[in-house]
Amino acid sequence: MIFREAKREDAGAIARVHVDSWRSTYRGIMPETVLTNFSLKKRQSSWNETISNAASENHFIYVAVSESGEIVGFASGGRERSGNSIYKGEIYAIYILESHQRQGIGRRLIQLIVQRLAEIKINSVLVLVLANNPSCQFYLNIGGQKMYEKEITRGGVKLKEIAYVWQDTSQIIQLDRL
Repeated sequence: MIFREAKREDAGAIARVHVDSWRSTYRGIMPETVLTNFSLKKRQSSWNETISNAASENHFIYVAVSESGEIVGFASGGRERSGNSIYKGEIYAIYILESHQRQGIGRRLIQLIVQRLAEIKINSVLVLVLANNPSCQFYLNIGGQKMYEKEITRGGVKLKEIAYVWQDTSQIIQLDRL
């Protein structure tokens, strides 16, 4: 597996991973209409723009590329977006194709994001995750602490969102050295 920063020409592949992972992860959690309307075309346009503006916004995007050259996962992160006074960094998104989950790809992608955040002196991070997301255990396994839950609405359905936090991201960077 090769891990590298995303390039603009990766936008289509990132969008495909995003849409496919979203649909497989949130089936039965999100309304079917929300999943159906989560379109590849819109995601590709959004990722084109996001990748183009990433450097100027301290937004970091990494991809996992299989030996065959296929992007099978990605993570993005940067400065925390809501103004949290304690947690200065945020993992905005992490998605891995279902066929490539549980292989250490997610852990490595998160490590790359927090390493980049550390370079700009951000050593605390949070991630917001739907409570019913089957990957919640992943965040606990890499040292995340559940900070709070809040109710959000998506597609007319009320859902719980959990904030997992790390006060010191060096513990994430050290995971493969333990």
